Amino acid sequence: MATALDIKVKRANKVYHAGEMLSGVVVVSGKDSVQHQGVSLTVEGTVNLQLSAKSVGVFEAFYNSVKPIQIINSTIEMVKPGKFPSGKTEIPFEFPLHVKGNRVLYETYHGVFVNIQPQKRKLTPSPVAFTVTPETLQNVKERALLPKFLIRGHLNSTNCVITQPLTGELVVESSEAAIKSIELQLVRVETCGCAEGYARDATEIQNIQIADGDVCRGLSVPIYMVFPRLFTCPTLETTNFKVEFEVNIVVLLHPEHLITENFPLKLCRM
Repeated sequence: MATALDIKVKRANKVYHAGEMLSGVVVVSGKDSVQHQGVSLTVEGTVNLQLSAKSVGVFEAFYNSVKPIQIINSTIEMVKPGKFPSGKTEIPFEFPLHVKGNRVLYETYHGVFVNIQPQKRKLTPSPVAFTVTPETLQNVKERALLPKFLIRGHLNSTNCVITQPLTGELVVESSEAAIKSIELQLVRVETCGCAEGYARDATEIQNIQIADGDVCRGLSVPIYMVFPRLFTCPTLETTNFKVEFEVNIVVLLHPEHLITENFPLKLCRM
């Protein structure tokens, strides 16, 4: 029967910071004894960048200048050559997480175009008040055809702790057209490249409805969005890549009018 090998770390949530000790056991299981040439454990952390399909061919220099960025690489010898007995053998290990040179240990994150392998930031609240009318909208070709409306509201802060919700409120003061829906759209913006050029890709990662139907005028509609753990990370900006986040407040009016107000966000972990 084949020998099975498994790695178990002691910390249940598997969350570590630079300089901390990583400890656990390597478990070797098998019905029969097995000869081996030694056991080594390697920990490696990298940042991998790639262009989206629509940008391939635009920045050929990107592939030549931006290789995977290695931020951690450490190998320890655990067991010298010998034989494992039948049954289960546990080999303990422990070593510090030290980054290479002046690299930063970014938080593990898997996006569409950026994959990285934690850092803490200081947070300053930044409340934002907004007023939306046909006159305040940008990139509108036929403004005169829009129905009259007035929407006010605020976000409690666009500097957000990633483990806490985005909050605020919205009030439809007036609208000539009936309202179909009001939604919150969370967008992840990944930018990667080099001196020769950058590619920027935006991906919707969450959309929640905060109001359905023609809401009462003057009624306060709560804004409340929890950041999805698997699709967000602290805002990052480096020489070769950026991971940023934005939230869109989207109002759908009858018959087919779409109103969008965009707010850049800065996420951090406290």
